[in-house]
Amino acid sequence: MAIYDTLGTTYGRTRQPDPRIAAQIHAALGDAAEVINVGAGTGSYEPPQTVLAVEPSRVMLAQRPPRSAPAVRAVAERLPLCDNVADTVMALLTVHHWSDLEAGIAELRRVARRRVVVLTWDQQVFRERFWLVRDYLPQAAAFDDTRAVPTDRLAALLGGARQVPVDVPHDCSDGFGAAFWRRPHAYLDPQVRAGISMLAQTGEDALAPGLATLTEDLATGRWHDRYAGLLALDSIDVGYRLLVADA
Repeated sequence: MAIYDTLGTTYGRTRQPDPRIAAQIHAALGDAAEVINVGAGTGSYEPPQTVLAVEPSRVMLAQRPPRSAPAVRAVAERLPLCDNVADTVMALLTVHHWSDLEAGIAELRRVARRRVVVLTWDQQVFRERFWLVRDYLPQAAAFDDTRAVPTDRLAALLGGARQVPVDVPHDCSDGFGAAFWRRPHAYLDPQVRAGISMLAQTGEDALAPGLATLTEDLATGRWHDRYAGLLALDSIDVGYRLLVADA
């Protein structure tokens, strides 16, 4: 139930909200007066109008900063809330961890009066465009294949949703999966990997050969030669998507 009791011990240090992504999320929330954050973690991207955070992990809840919104320990599949209790419900990079996707989405729709906002990723785009999983760590891509939710399926469960691309800045401060696409040395840092669930859950033994190759390619300059085109980009689209569904 609370996988981040194990994975989330350093989350507060490696997963700081990025202001550009925050602006996109907050724009998607619209003019909601009340927001509930489901799968809230340490509270990244919570707007000032957040009235409640829902999170199953004690470890993550303990890392929420002072003066955060009130939080309750619960799961998305069984929200301890009345129907239509808030204008908007958001769920950011969390649906792939849920034990029952359909139940969780139904709960989001039940408690939201006006809108549901979900941040996720398109696994096919991610696999094709992100060099780390495509060329070095296919084991991590294979692991994500087992849990990633197709965005079209998610949109259908939400009763219809528009999909908004979320580009990843080259200096992204939130250390999620593709955050370091232009800073490849970061993926050699065990603490960084510990804050990225696809790497932490794939396991160090499975990642070791690919990380060794990446280490060598960085030392020889092969990585920079191979991906020289990336170094001129300020941001890239590797499949992260905001799904916005109105009631």
